[in-house]
Amino acid sequence: MQLTLQLKRLGKKKVKKIPFTLAETPQTLEDLLIGCVKNQVEAFNKKRLEINVIGFLSPSEIQNQAQSGKVDFGELANKNLANEQEAIDNVLIAFKDGLFLVFIDDEEVTDLQTPLQLTSESVVAFIRMTFLVGTYW
Repeated sequence: MQLTLQLKRLGKKKVKKIPFTLAETPQTLEDLLIGCVKNQVEAFNKKRLEINVIGFLSPSEIQNQAQSGKVDFGELANKNLANEQEAIDNVLIAFKDGLFLVFIDDEEVTDLQTPLQLTSESVVAFIRMTFLVGTYW
């Protein structure tokens, strides 16, 4: 299933829109979150296992990376792989604790067992909540 994900942090203007493919159509919000986590853990672990054969950057690669503010060879110091089950447990706890909100086609979904009717035109928005900390005098 092909979806469009919108990733946003409160207090930031930028919204990242990412085309996203799931292996199967999720029936509930919990299925959607688990599918997204599995997809991201697989991509994360795949990147950790890749071997960089070419040890230099072309001028165009340097220019492209300079625009984002960081130029590097793509070497990863941390080669530890993500644990899929831990990541699933973390996302479910984070949702229950209100660390992020989920909107599907501009409607907030608040229960993990909410049945979903997703189509290829569905837009799923994840909004990460930012908590203010400090002292009050």
